[in-house]
Amino acid sequence: MKILVIEDEKLLADSLKSLLERRGFQVECVCDGEAGAEYALLGVYDLLILDVMIPKLDGCQVARQVRARRCGVPILMLTARSSLEDRIQGLNAGVDYYLTKPFDSRELLACVNALLRRQGGQVDELVMGNTALDLASCTLVCGEQSVRLSAREFDVMRLLLQAGKGVLSKEIILARVWGYDSDAVENHVEVYVGFLRKKLAGIGSNLRIQARRRLGYHLEVEELC
Repeated sequence: MKILVIEDEKLLADSLKSLLERRGFQVECVCDGEAGAEYALLGVYDLLILDVMIPKLDGCQVARQVRARRCGVPILMLTARSSLEDRIQGLNAGVDYYLTKPFDSRELLACVNALLRRQGGQVDELVMGNTALDLASCTLVCGEQSVRLSAREFDVMRLLLQAGKGVLSKEIILARVWGYDSDAVENHVEVYVGFLRKKLAGIGSNLRIQARRRLGYHLEVEELC
């Protein structure tokens, strides 16, 4: 399960990341509202943890943008603001739960688990054409054929499947899979796309990863003879 933390206090963000990763979650952190909204709208996260007072766009603005795009990802808002008016504003912006600072880590984890259960998460697989990506086992399945993916292959494939036929730039794939702070370059994306193409062909998949010059990659379903 992937969680996006949108928090400009680095110590708190690092603490949340460490806490959640110890519980088996994949966690990414961004420190301002514009980046938070951009990441959230990629549609690859299972939960957003969002502060109110963040640069560029505040938490309520981020929540409104996410909901305006019909993105139903659960949103847990963390804030030092505890007045009734502030809570109402957050809930009206589309937040699912409002947790005030300071908070106990046990309460935070209980909220995270409750929101993920409510979401019903818990999609078990992503399907396109004759092929499914099993999210629990990191396996591509086509009929009776299957192949296990490495962690990077899985993240790239998941991103492509969640985008559907939408085009993802190499920059977006790098940022989402390797992270903004990584030393990875566009060639890394090309290499892993090559790995995935071979594995898709090897199991008889009718999915094709197509390159759009200067734009990026997208999936197409090819009719097999």
